Amino acid sequence: MSSKTRNFIGALLAPLFLFLVFGMMYIAMSAFDVNLEPIMVFVVALSPIWLPFALFQLTFQQWMWSVQIKFAYENGRTTIRIKLPQEVLKTPEAMESVFAQIHNTNNPDNYMQSYLGGKHPLVSSFELVSIGGEVRFYANVPTKKVKNSLEVQLYAQYPGIELVEEKIDYTAEVKWNPEKWDILSFHINKKQDEVLPLKTYVDFGMDKQVKEELKFEPMSPMLEYLGSAKPHERVWIQFLLTPHAKRTFKTGSLRTIETWEGRAAAKVDELMGRDKKRMGVEENDNRPTLTMSERDTIAAIERNVSKYAYSVAVRAMYITEVGKFDADMISPLLRSFGQYDVMGRNNIGPMWRTDFDYNFFQDFTGSRKRNAKKNELEYYKARYYLPGDKKTFYDKEKLMSVEELATMYHIPGSSVITPNLGRVETTRKEAPANLPTG
Repeated sequence: MSSKTRNFIGALLAPLFLFLVFGMMYIAMSAFDVNLEPIMVFVVALSPIWLPFALFQLTFQQWMWSVQIKFAYENGRTTIRIKLPQEVLKTPEAMESVFAQIHNTNNPDNYMQSYLGGKHPLVSSFELVSIGGEVRFYANVPTKKVKNSLEVQLYAQYPGIELVEEKIDYTAEVKWNPEKWDILSFHINKKQDEVLPLKTYVDFGMDKQVKEELKFEPMSPMLEYLGSAKPHERVWIQFLLTPHAKRTFKTGSLRTIETWEGRAAAKVDELMGRDKKRMGVEENDNRPTLTMSERDTIAAIERNVSKYAYSVAVRAMYITEVGKFDADMISPLLRSFGQYDVMGRNNIGPMWRTDFDYNFFQDFTGSRKRNAKKNELEYYKARYYLPGDKKTFYDKEKLMSVEELATMYHIPGSSVITPNLGRVETTRKEAPANLPTG
């Protein structure tokens, strides 16, 4: 469905919904022989007060969605294939710098930019892909706002890297055809409070300059798994990143939504047993002693929230030819994220999938599963995310710092020798500046 069609339908739904509510009220009261005349006179008399508010609430979100879609469309999108350099001696801190530098919240300068131009933070997608066992790194980013900045930062941090703008997106290979492709998609994210950080490269000791052969590479299990895919299999892993920023009426929100620093401070107070009502009154005597684990958690929280953050959704898809589905490929895919779990602090894992616990009862005809698979494939291609759990929104996006993201997605060091992990064959260098001419 095109954006124009959606906007037209959205504009019609608001008044139709209003008339539907009044119609149901009329039918219900008529059934109980209620005299509606004085009620209707009262409602109509007050309509100049309540009707504008009702229509505003019904149409505001639809309007903001339409102008923001327009803003995103005008910015365009570019798919960049990242070819790894032969030698990478840097830690994931280099990728953390890249994520920090492309953190563009697109804050509007005035109300017109927000409510007419739709200016808002745009989604960037960083992807790990296996096409028949060939492991590739991709980035799909807004062309105008992020592309140039991303390229500059990657070239600056990783000498020898090669970036290729793909004319045809790799996802075009797989078109929705349930008779040809079998798809299983997962939504993966933090399972505990989002202010509690995952295990990062700092916890792994990678922030220290050690010899390359002695470094522990947390991405190794994931890359080895991707390299093990068979020729008829595809594995797509997508990190959808939206810059985290304070939301106010000026940015298109009816209520102010603060950034996560306040919630992080409240969590630290909870862990330290601080009582704001008793602050300063025998605080040192009554404060409980912290364990080493609690001290590490508090230090990690404070370090985490001091850095740029993104609202993150992770989607992992296993795609294979019909009749060749290998259930043994699923567990290694999910367990490769287990590197980032910290027992007692936070862990990451599947929150939703295109399947049901009891298919016979929950999806007798199979139509729900089929529609979910089709939507996931289209959403992946569009770099778009909606929670699959419509009741609890258990799999909604959660906040992660650039430190957490750089741990899960970075240019792996030279110690990773996965056979199907392609690297640039030769290192290109510029000619000497003093080369004689003529």
